[in-house]
Amino acid sequence: MNGLAAWDDQHCGRCGGVVAMICALSMRNGCAALVAILAMVMGVPTTGARAEDHSPVIDVPSADPEMAAAIARARATLPTFWASYEAPKPTETGHSLKVRFATSRTNGEHIWMLDVKRLPSGLYSGRFGNAPRDLRGKREGDLAEFREADITDWMFVRNGKIVGCETMRPLFKSMSKADAAAFRARMETP
Repeated sequence: MNGLAAWDDQHCGRCGGVVAMICALSMRNGCAALVAILAMVMGVPTTGARAEDHSPVIDVPSADPEMAAAIARARATLPTFWASYEAPKPTETGHSLKVRFATSRTNGEHIWMLDVKRLPSGLYSGRFGNAPRDLRGKREGDLAEFREADITDWMFVRNGKIVGCETMRPLFKSMSKADAAAFRARMETP
């Protein structure tokens, strides 16, 4: 996105960044088994992997109906994310939100945010899970605030399976059949 199905409004999904983002999530949230599985499936090494590594760009037009539908599904199911976020079961980790940030070059960059917190102001904060491409002066790990209206996807890991991550699904067609099938197998709801 450079991470988990990141894309901007000219939309750039970074398939190889899927593993890099999960690597970043795992280093911060202890999902090492998931990293190893996804790295094996996607063919990306986990040792020393960083979000900017191995991140080919997949262009998705801003009017792509599949991506628009994926965002709508993700937004409609945000209560599932918030329920787990507020009272996670021991098997639920790696809570992350994908957020659209306005940019001057494009209609926006969608990027995964880690360490998400609700603020008393009604806003949210989180840390960039990977290096923003079009947000000048922002780096992986930087803290940023955002509104709920800017959330375009969510994910967490439950019992070793990815829950949510709707914006990844339209990108399966850009992967090899074997990689897409393997990634689907790692999702709680393929």
